[in-house]
Amino acid sequence: MKIGIVGLGLIGGSIFKDLKKIGYNIVAVSKSQNGENIFKNYNVLEECQLVFVCSAMNKTLDILDNLENVLHKDTIVTDVCSLKEFVSKKARPYNFIPSHPMAGTEKQGFENSFEGLFKGAKWVFTPQNKDVPEILIEIVKKLGANPVITTPKEHDKAVALISHMPMLIAQAIFKTAQDNKLAMEIASSGFRDMTRLAMSNTEMANDMITMNSDNIEESILHLYKSIGDLTSDNYLEQIKNIRENRQSMF
Repeated sequence: MKIGIVGLGLIGGSIFKDLKKIGYNIVAVSKSQNGENIFKNYNVLEECQLVFVCSAMNKTLDILDNLENVLHKDTIVTDVCSLKEFVSKKARPYNFIPSHPMAGTEKQGFENSFEGLFKGAKWVFTPQNKDVPEILIEIVKKLGANPVITTPKEHDKAVALISHMPMLIAQAIFKTAQDNKLAMEIASSGFRDMTRLAMSNTEMANDMITMNSDNIEESILHLYKSIGDLTSDNYLEQIKNIRENRQSMF
């Protein structure tokens, strides 16, 4: 089986390294990277049975459009964008299965990609009235991820709560504290961990905030309510419950 990857950043590079180690026939298209099995032209993807599109969200639609002129109708194509509604609006002449691996770090680029990034992670599919091909499920499992199937709308609401809003909050926390010299001097592990997401890829962060703003605003309203609830009666009981639920997740 021949597999193609478009884009060799953190996600695409990690897929590339993992699948190459497993032994798949891999080719990649990258503007920034050079090396064995890495090319500049989409035509190398023509004979691929599966293609991962691992570009920035603001570039993904153009790439999906360009692939329409290269790929066969039976080719399976999946993207890795952290939003799914915007890529799901257009019917494609190939077998397009939108997806989102729930994995990553605050770092970016091929140089920070690594084997094993997806081990134990969820990999969300939003196929819209079609089945996810078994071969795609099989490969995702070989990468160490656990498939989850939902709709584009529900996905985008969920990631606003667990990814996009937390990133915005991390940025806001750092922005709030950065002008206090003493705070910056004595900040330790708690502040470091709370603001890790403020180090997110700036292009990706901008895409998330601008393209999922409605869901993020709704999530922030829920956050305000949760803060109000926590500062009312029974705080001790509430945080005990939160602690137990958090411990059971990971």
